[in-house]
Amino acid sequence: MGNYDIEAELLEQNYLYICGVDEVGRGALFGPVVAGAVVLDPGKLNFQLKDSKQLSPRKRLQVSDYIYENAAAYSIGWCWNDEIDDLNILEATKKAMNMAVKGLQGTPDYVLMDGMEPDFLDIPGRGIIKGDTKSLSIAAASIIAKVFRDQLLVSFASFFPGYLFENNKGYPTKAHRQALSLKGQTGFHRKSFRAA
Repeated sequence: MGNYDIEAELLEQNYLYICGVDEVGRGALFGPVVAGAVVLDPGKLNFQLKDSKQLSPRKRLQVSDYIYENAAAYSIGWCWNDEIDDLNILEATKKAMNMAVKGLQGTPDYVLMDGMEPDFLDIPGRGIIKGDTKSLSIAAASIIAKVFRDQLLVSFASFFPGYLFENNKGYPTKAHRQALSLKGQTGFHRKSFRAA
């Protein structure tokens, strides 16, 4: 479970607007990569925040509602499949993260990012390996990004029956690969990604 120790140390160093950033969808075959950015209110912390993959869908939805109601700021960024194919997944992920940070209600003065270093942003910060398990801010970002992307993929499922996006969320499950071999790619599949 994440905690607020890293953020507390930064607050003591007079960083007041600390943003957590994380992404979802890097390994999917379909749809966008989505990034979340969240600045938590230190007076309204919820220690149920943890890596989105460790929460049930219902719990993720409940916690995302809490984040939207109580965070000091939040934003979502994304990069669609055609941009992923043009840029490559790493650069597309950076673009989505940059969009999320720039969309915040105010510019953060420090960024905590899951995994990669935030050296592509014009803001001080650091990358934290497995940051979504060590920082409440990063965990919150992972939750809103995953809820947003999952809901998007469920809505796509009705437009593209047979790909089972409501279950696989665009990831390369056996059923998704079978659908690709039978039906081919849609206009939202990443052509640079192999289904195997």
